[in-house]
Amino acid sequence: MILKIGTRGSKLAIAQSQWVKKRIETRHTDIQVELVTIKTKGDKILDSPLSQVGGKGLFVKEIEEALLTKQVDLAVHSMKDVPAELPEELILCSFPEREDPSDVLVSTKDKSIDTLSPRSKVGTSSLRRSAQLLHMRPDLELVPLRGNVDTRLRKLEWGEVDAIVLAAAGLKRLGLEELISHIIPFEQIMPAIGQGALGLEVRRYDERTIDLLDFLNHEPTEVAVRAERSFLKELEGGCQVPIAGLARLDGDAVHLKGMVAELDGSRIVSDEITGKKGQAEEIGIRLAGRLLAAGADGILASVYGRK
Repeated sequence: MILKIGTRGSKLAIAQSQWVKKRIETRHTDIQVELVTIKTKGDKILDSPLSQVGGKGLFVKEIEEALLTKQVDLAVHSMKDVPAELPEELILCSFPEREDPSDVLVSTKDKSIDTLSPRSKVGTSSLRRSAQLLHMRPDLELVPLRGNVDTRLRKLEWGEVDAIVLAAAGLKRLGLEELISHIIPFEQIMPAIGQGALGLEVRRYDERTIDLLDFLNHEPTEVAVRAERSFLKELEGGCQVPIAGLARLDGDAVHLKGMVAELDGSRIVSDEITGKKGQAEEIGIRLAGRLLAAGADGILASVYGRK
């Protein structure tokens, strides 16, 4: 049997897909796994912030189309890139164990957000990161930064920025953990929904592929990610608004914290909630409702131009 994995072509995406490939071939010795590189809209448009490109699924749509037309059998996604709603014919069937969901500071001089000099240039194109950074340090100058990890690191090396904020998971999966200057506490910057987690997407009725991937599923990761994605879906969140959330499973209890911020970081609405493991998605919906009632509805209306 030949199993084809659809993946983006970045070093990180390839590394993640190679990890899944190796695990499958080790577990199922009768299966040959091939990687099929697919260029997505998000990979092609590098001169504009994602929030300005608009739409959802900038890094997954073309891969999903390949799944639907049976050019590939599964997709390996960074869950933070996956829209809250999937095409009806596709499902996320397995969630491997999550890597560190933290954001990190990479700098040639400073060791933390707190020690950055006033007016330091910090590179990030994430509205979520920008809003939380400005909430803490309104004196910082934020510089839009797109491209893969190597491209962003070169901007730092060339002195175009004083520091950059990246996902810990990406650096660790690329073997670049030594570059991390500081792991940013969740109290300072909450991560993107699904950050650090991978999701394996397949055709809904492809039972053979679903069954052979079941061994890769990590229940605590699945429960946490489903709670976070439910929270995002209820808020109708996309890349145009700063939304963050992080869930964790503790025994049979799920703890979820979430936030919505003004674009300039002037206001952050946050809350947290705990519920039973079997109600992960309901917990996300309940937390979203609490944030909306606390003022997040006004922030979202302003960002999306609603009255």
